Amino acid sequence: MCGHVTVHALSPDEARAQVGALSAVLIDCVEGGASVSFMAPLTQERADAFWQGVAESVAAGERILLVARDESDGSVVGTVQVVLRQPENQPHRADISKMLVHRRARRKGVGAALMRAAEDAARRAGKSVLVLDTVTGGDAERLYDRLGWMRVGVIPNYALWPQGGLCDTTVYHKQLPGA
Repeated sequence: MCGHVTVHALSPDEARAQVGALSAVLIDCVEGGASVSFMAPLTQERADAFWQGVAESVAAGERILLVARDESDGSVVGTVQVVLRQPENQPHRADISKMLVHRRARRKGVGAALMRAAEDAARRAGKSVLVLDTVTGGDAERLYDRLGWMRVGVIPNYALWPQGGLCDTTVYHKQLPGA
């Protein structure tokens, strides 16, 4: 059971130390059917390699990695990334990537807390335009709508579900005031 959560950015060393915990969240999401770039079954080795790469990107200053921790037991129950590195003509933009919430922590405000923290982190990094994409019709789409993200459109047959079969994706953007 998930209690209150705290959200904070990980340093490169913390990101490296949390690879296993982050992999557990990613594997749970893929097993639950989330289309988040990986096909099922997602092995621990593939998940760990992904997060090790993310940790190196954090160390290079290319992204911010945020985690949500369950205050009752300290476990990582969610994560999101703010991808800062963009083409030179888009220094004001960031991508929101891999917003993941463990199934045991869903519908408890974890996703909203992660997204608010991501927006704040992007603003502090001087970003004024954020973009993301998500599976059309999923829970995340409703979350982004509630948080004031603007729907750009739907791309049919954009990706595969983890078990196979095509799914559509919805693209969103948000303009950050005060950035």
